Amino acid sequence: MRISSLWVERTAWVVGITLLSMYGGMRLWAEESRANAVEQFKLASLPAADQRLWSEQRIAAYALAQKAGDAPQALLRIPKLTLEVPVYGDDSDINLDRGAGHIRGTGELAKSGNTGIAAHRDGFFRKLKDVELGMDIFLEHGGRTLRYHIVEISIVTPEEAAVLAPTEHPSVTLVTCYPFYFVGSAPQRFIVRGELDETQTVNQDLSHKNPQRRET
Repeated sequence: MRISSLWVERTAWVVGITLLSMYGGMRLWAEESRANAVEQFKLASLPAADQRLWSEQRIAAYALAQKAGDAPQALLRIPKLTLEVPVYGDDSDINLDRGAGHIRGTGELAKSGNTGIAAHRDGFFRKLKDVELGMDIFLEHGGRTLRYHIVEISIVTPEEAAVLAPTEHPSVTLVTCYPFYFVGSAPQRFIVRGELDETQTVNQDLSHKNPQRRET
C-alpha cells in the first residue's frame, strides 16, 4: 500500500511539472507569435512599392517572391528619393527579388560597425541614381529609427570588398549593380555609405508622435 502511495505521488509530481512546462512553452510561443504579427502588420501597412522605374523582369520576380520567405527584419527609407524598401535577413536571391537584403558577413542591422545592404539596380535601388551627399537614410529596426547621413558615393569593381570593411563609426553601406540601365550583367557596383547621426536616433514609437521630427 505504501509503495502504491509513493508511486501515485511521484506520478502526480511528474504530471504537474509537465503541465507547467507545457504552459510556459505555450506562453512563450504566444508572445513570440504576437511580436511577429505586430512587426508584420507594421510592414504590411506600407504603401505599395513604387515600380515606375523597374524593369519588367524585376516586376515579375517581385510578384513571385512575395509568396515565399520570412518576414522582413527592418525598413530602409530615403525620404528625398521617396525610397522605402523592406530589409530581409540575408541577400539570397528570393530576398533580393522582394526587397533589400542584409549582406552576410557585414555588421548586424542597426548596430555598430558597417552594415551592408544590397538590392537590385532595376528594382528598389534604381532610385539611388539620384542620390546626393548629405541626404538622410533612415533604418527602422527593433522599435528604433536610426538616422544616417550620406558621406560617400562611389563606383567600384565587384572585387573591391574594402567598401564593406568594418568602420570605426557606425555606418550603413548600400550596394547595387552599375550602370543602372546596363543590358546584361552589370560590370560595376554603385556604393552609398551613410554614417550614423547618433543625435537623431529616436525611439520609433515616440518619433511617430513627435511633430518636430525632421526627415527632410
